[in-house]
Amino acid sequence: MNKAVLIQHVVDKLAADLSLYFKAASAARAEATHEQSKAENKYDTRGLEASYLARGQARQVAELETSIQQIRSMTRRTFTEAEPIDLGAYVETERRGIVSAYLLASRAGGTEVVVDGQEVLVITPQSPLGRQLIGHRQGDSAKIDLAGRTETHRIRKVC
Repeated sequence: MNKAVLIQHVVDKLAADLSLYFKAASAARAEATHEQSKAENKYDTRGLEASYLARGQARQVAELETSIQQIRSMTRRTFTEAEPIDLGAYVETERRGIVSAYLLASRAGGTEVVVDGQEVLVITPQSPLGRQLIGHRQGDSAKIDLAGRTETHRIRKVC
């Protein structure tokens, strides 16, 4: 897996999400400040609800902007077979013949991209899976506890 290409795919996905959230935040802000959103009585909360929505979407825009900056500046370190999984690692695990691929990053957890036909999920060290993978090495069998079930995953690749 070419890590530079993978990181660019993640940045592109985040940038597309950013564009959508920016448009949504702008629309919600326009709704909140529109003359027709002015409360007609004490029970009319349309304007207030629109302002809450606009504020939440503006926070999401700021979060995505920060994520894009941090992913772009992420060290493109290559891990050897002997090195433990840490921030910046591309990891492939196998469980019952099913291969899963992850990029361990400081932000943007949950972002999914497809690179060369392989679906890759961005995970963070704070996520349950990220916490459990850190420190393992290529070839290790790791007992991963997710959703109350413990399963053994073989770490096929770390780079």
